[in-house]
Order: sequence, then C-alpha cells, then structure tokens
Amino acid sequence: MKWEKKDISPDLVKEISAKYGCDLLTSSILIRRGLVSGEDIRYFLEDNERHLRNPFELPGMEDAVDRILAAKEEGEKILVFGDRDADGITGTALLSGCLESLGFDVSWRVPTGDDPYGLSIKAVEEFAGAYGTLIITVDNGISCAREVRRANELSVDVIITDHHNPPETLPEALAVINPKLRDSRYPFRDLSGCAVAYKLVCALRFAFENELYGQSVSLLNTRPLNDSWIIEIVKLRNLAETDRLEETVNPGMVRISDTRLPAFLEGQHILAWDVPLQRRVLSKIFGAAVEISMLDAAPEIGKEIPQTMGKSLLRIKELSRVAKYSDRELTELDVFKNLFTSFIQKRGKNAGENGKDLQLASIGTIADIMPLRDENRIIVRKGLSSLREKPGPGLSELLFALELSGRPFDSQDISWKLCPAINAAGRMGNPEKAVSLLLEKDPGKREALAAEIIAMNEERKKLVESTWEIAWPMAEKSLEETGGNLAVVCGEEIYRGITGLLAQRLARYFRVPAMVVSAGKDICTGSLRSMRDYDIRSLLEQYEDFFIDWGGHTFAAGFSMEKSKWDLFIARISVKAKAIELAEDSGGETVVIDAELPGSYLTPGIFDLVDRFEPYGEQNRPLTFLARRLLVRDIGFMGKEEAKHVKMTLDTGKHKWPAVYWEAAGKVEKEFGRDDTVDLVFNLSRDWFKGIETPRITVTDLKRSGVPEPQETGAEDKRG
Repeated sequence: MKWEKKDISPDLVKEISAKYGCDLLTSSILIRRGLVSGEDIRYFLEDNERHLRNPFELPGMEDAVDRILAAKEEGEKILVFGDRDADGITGTALLSGCLESLGFDVSWRVPTGDDPYGLSIKAVEEFAGAYGTLIITVDNGISCAREVRRANELSVDVIITDHHNPPETLPEALAVINPKLRDSRYPFRDLSGCAVAYKLVCALRFAFENELYGQSVSLLNTRPLNDSWIIEIVKLRNLAETDRLEETVNPGMVRISDTRLPAFLEGQHILAWDVPLQRRVLSKIFGAAVEISMLDAAPEIGKEIPQTMGKSLLRIKELSRVAKYSDRELTELDVFKNLFTSFIQKRGKNAGENGKDLQLASIGTIADIMPLRDENRIIVRKGLSSLREKPGPGLSELLFALELSGRPFDSQDISWKLCPAINAAGRMGNPEKAVSLLLEKDPGKREALAAEIIAMNEERKKLVESTWEIAWPMAEKSLEETGGNLAVVCGEEIYRGITGLLAQRLARYFRVPAMVVSAGKDICTGSLRSMRDYDIRSLLEQYEDFFIDWGGHTFAAGFSMEKSKWDLFIARISVKAKAIELAEDSGGETVVIDAELPGSYLTPGIFDLVDRFEPYGEQNRPLTFLARRLLVRDIGFMGKEEAKHVKMTLDTGKHKWPAVYWEAAGKVEKEFGRDDTVDLVFNLSRDWFKGIETPRITVTDLKRSGVPEPQETGAEDKRG
C-alpha cells in the first residue's frame, strides 16, 4: 500500500493559522485537503446557524411562500407529496409537521408498494377530487412535467422542491425551488431533498415571525476617500441582497439630483448606523437643505448584540467572525449588512422548532450521501447536536431501538444504523410507516411503529444477502457484453426495494458502474450506481425515450420502463457501455495521509481535532494519521468463526492505545509482532461497549519501523 502525504508550504500553514485562529496542525490538515479559501474554511471552523445560506436566495422561494400564505388565508387544502427513501421521508415529515404547526390544512402522501417514483397523475386527480388546491413536492417533481400539466388542468397549483438534476425543460409549476436550476444564484448546489424542504420551512417561519417579510430595506453608509466621500447602499429583501450602489462624490461639487441616489432610494425604508453622523456627512456633501429620512439601527442592534454598543462599523469589522472568512476586503457596509442580518435572525428565531427541523434535515443529508461541505456541515453538526440532546418524536424511539440512545453517536453511526432503518420502510414498500412515526403524537403508537420499522430493516438485510447470491454471478457474466464497463442484473426475482442497495454493492465489488433492474409483470424498475467518477446520468439521458420516468444525481439514478422495451434497451446500452471511459481505478492501494503525529500528540486530547472535522462522510473522509516508532505491547485475535482480525495495544510513550487491524491475522509475525516498533497509518474512533466509551486506533496499514518505504511520498513535517 502506498502512503501519500502531500508536501505543503510551512509559510502557508502559518498564514492560515494566524488568519483564522486555528492551531498549526488544523491548518496543515485544511491545506492538505485543499481547503484554503475563507469560504471553505469557515464551514469547518464555525458551527453557528448564522452561517447558513439565506433561503430566499433560492429561485422561486418568495413565490412559493406567497402562495402558501394565500392558502392559509383561504383555508385551502395542501398536499405534501414526498419520496419513499430516507431523504424524502424526513423531508415529508419536516414540511408537513411545520405546516400543521402553523395551522394549515395539510395532508401528506408518499409512493407506496409498487407506485412509481415521483408525483403521479393518480395522486393529482385524487387530491383534486377531494377539493385540494395546492401540492408541494419534496425530493421529487423536477421531472414530472406531465403530472404538473394535469394538475394545472384541474386548477391545482404545484410547488416543486427538489434537488435532482433538472431536465432541459422544467415542469410548468407555480414555483420550482432547486439549487441546481440553471439560473440559480444560490451559492451551494448540493443540498439534499430534505434540506431544500428545510429551506422552505425556514422561509415560511421568517414570513410568519417577521414584519420585514416581502419588504425592501436599504442600508446606507458613508466613508471618506481622500478628498471625496463614498456613499454606499445595499438593498435587502427578506435579508437577501437584491442590489447595491456605490457613488463617489466631492463635497459641494454635485447636487443630489444629479446622482443615482434619488432613483435608487425611492420608496425604500432606509437604515443607517449612527444616523447623526451620517446626516452630518450628507449635509457636508450636498448642503444642509438635503435631508434623507433614515432610521438609526445602532441602538436596537446594540440591545440584541451588546458587543456592538457604542462602536463604529470600522471597529466592529475588526471583531467580526464573519468578516475574517471573506476572501475580499469587506467594507463597513458589508459589516452593517451582516449585523442587520444577525439581528433579525436573533430576534425572530424559534430555537426549539429549528432544532427539530435540523434533526430531520441532518438525517436526510447523511442518508442521501450529500457532500459534507459548505452549509451541509452546519446542518448536520447542529442537527446531530440537537438529536443527541433531545431527539424529536419518532427519532427518539428509533434511536432507543438501535441502541444509540444515551451515547455520543456521530455521523457514521447515523449513516450505518439510523438511515438504513428509515430507508428500510420505503425499500419494503411501506414508507408511510416511517412518515407516520415521525409525525405521530401518541408515544405508544410511536413505539409500535418503531418496532415495525426495525423488523422491516432486519427483513431487508436478509433479502439483500439472499439476492446477492443470485445477482453477482449475473453481473459478472454481463461484463462480457459491456466491455467490462457496466455490471447489469435484471430479473423477476430481484425485489424492487433493494435494487439501489444491490447496485451500490455490485459497483463496489466490480469497481465499475452497476445497474440492477426488477422485472415486474409489465414494468421494469431499475437503479444505477456509479464508480470511478463516471456520470451515470449522462448515460441514461441518451435513452430517455425508453423511460416512463427517470432521474437522479450524477452518481446515482433510477428509471422505470415498459417491460416490452427492455430487450432493445439493454442491447443498445450494452454497446454504448463498451465506449465508457472510467477514471483510473486506484483499487484502494493508496492511502492519503492528513498529518503525521509525534507520539506526544497521541493522547485522548487529540479527539478535539477529530471532532472539529466532524461530520465525516461524502467528500470529507475521516482524518487519516501517520505515526512512527510505536511499540506493540500486546497482540490478540478476533473473529466469530475464525480469527481474522487483530487487536493490539500500542504504546506511544505517554499513552497506551487499544487498536484494531481488520483482516490482518495472517500478517502477525510475518510483517509485525509483539514488542516490535512499528510505523502505521490509522484513523481514530471511539468504541462504545456496555455504556463505556474507549478511544481506539483503527489501523489502515502497518510496517516495522526502519523497513525501507520507497513508495511513501511527502516530506516529514512535525507540525502535521
């Protein structure tokens, strides 16, 4: 195995450390992971919800909120239509629960049994027949043009909230909220479906709590520039910036009517910081006869944020946590804008409800394998923190049943245990059980529903294992027809609910993209999972005329089609697959090292660093360390049927660590033994057994110290 530790500049390590207030080891890890911009770094160093993106920056958000508010006024019926997976289930529960708490007449629906993915014409017609007038989709809808057209014919408005890649032509919905739309200015594309629903909920709560909803506010500031003055103004609507003006003028040289200010400020509510000062400056510039009506924001903001009281914007800028992460020099107006946004959020925030909302959004984000970058990190960190402290209805019962209650679980525990349990309800054809669990108010009923879901999860595990024995030989044979580039499984014995799980397992097993299809009586339903950076969606796009419906992400997609078309489809796609270009397969033979740790660093305190980089998952793998010259004190063996794994005690000089080395029993004495001094690459974790937490090293690779390592790259750096 090749050990790879990237060389980095010591000067850059010091610069990042000084600028962002982190230690040198943290700085070096950030740099090795390519996190050098302030915008990237802040989501690893900050936890505050203030750093979440403004939901009104998403296209269609205000139109959606206006329509939902109108439904409340008219007493209209609303249907939340979700998806059957954990992302869709949590999103459905989140949005439905919010609307119910705000007094809406709301019901929900998800595809069950053999229902197709996404909004269906049957669902639209049944809802219209019950005098419903507004459908809001969650985690689906972006490809449902036909269904939305039918809703329009029946005078039912549709709001789409989705995160899947949009087609060339969008459905004719009243509003489409999706960060991946081509005209979207939203700064982050990779929200889960539940997180998009969470953004709608945040926008709705803002509209209910704040008189500023739908109002345009201008923030004004003046600052000197040599012999001139700069007048800068930013327009905000729902705290999102909509326009900005900067005018440079010489005092006494121009009338205000000759500037762009009157037109820009017409009809605006104008706020300033220290109004008496701003008026003196404007009087100096334009003369005493000119007076702009302004409200002073400083006193009110000072009450909510005491550290700003009596300070100038220039002084506050030096103290601002947000300002230090900007990759451009912020002006005093930028500081004012950040202060005003924080003030409004603090004044209107319902912390209890937001915590419950974030719990569901964090689970949806983890379940749908969204990149744990940007605001997804805060969604997951804050959501899991709330989940550990006071889990919401349904989640509490599931955590207890999964033996996660009362222990400091992390994102990987949620990924490996909680998400599969929620997903199991959908995979086994009963997603409504999971939604009901998350919305049920009766504790006794929740306990019974949780037990049903755990039972379905056990059934799902057995089904996957039994079907795997059928699937992998079929996949292996199919590679001969696809040039070794696409593993294909199709059969009546393939249960529809596990096609995605099997496709993922086959992709990892054969190291190529995989497609698993359940062949029903009339319909084939398939799932695809990618491998080696191949855009699986681009493959399906070429055959969309075959599909009843289809969609997905770059690396995971699905479809349904008439069974009569399958033979022609597979013949064509097999030929096409031979030309697929896959990225080079490393085969897991290279391990990328984040930092080298001296033995003195290997104390339980190192978990402060490990926890700082949580949550781990997609695009944020667990930290991988290198340590040299550790002493192997004890060696033992583990395994249910045979002793395949190694447990040992490693002595760092200051601390003794329990360690586990999977599938390494055959290496004992050949590559290392008791009392050997070893160099190793490893991760750090916490082992939880019978209520006792134990720090643990998980070994990735290990060599006796002093053994030549020509394959290792990267210079040693004691700062990490």
